[in-house]
Amino acid sequence: MSAYVISEVEMRDAAGFEAYRIIAAKTIAQYGGRYLVRRGVANLIEGGPPPKTIIVVEFPTMERLREWYGSSEYAEALKVRQTALNRRLIFVEGVAPI
Repeated sequence: MSAYVISEVEMRDAAGFEAYRIIAAKTIAQYGGRYLVRRGVANLIEGGPPPKTIIVVEFPTMERLREWYGSSEYAEALKVRQTALNRRLIFVEGVAPI
């Protein structure tokens, strides 16, 4: 069953954000992930506060997603992320087919 990473991101440092993006994209692909939404414009329809930049990544399974997040390859991106951006990160399991 697919699993998803939903990130709400606020850039703090443009150069650092770009470095993070390059490293993260490489590791996401390495662990079988693919971007579904990447820096798309988010429009608030209900609730609040207004959303920041939204990123959605799909992985084949929650196990694979967690392997990616805990990997030594992604750890390099996490170091850069600390100063490059603020974010909320959510892991969500997909729905099994009927």
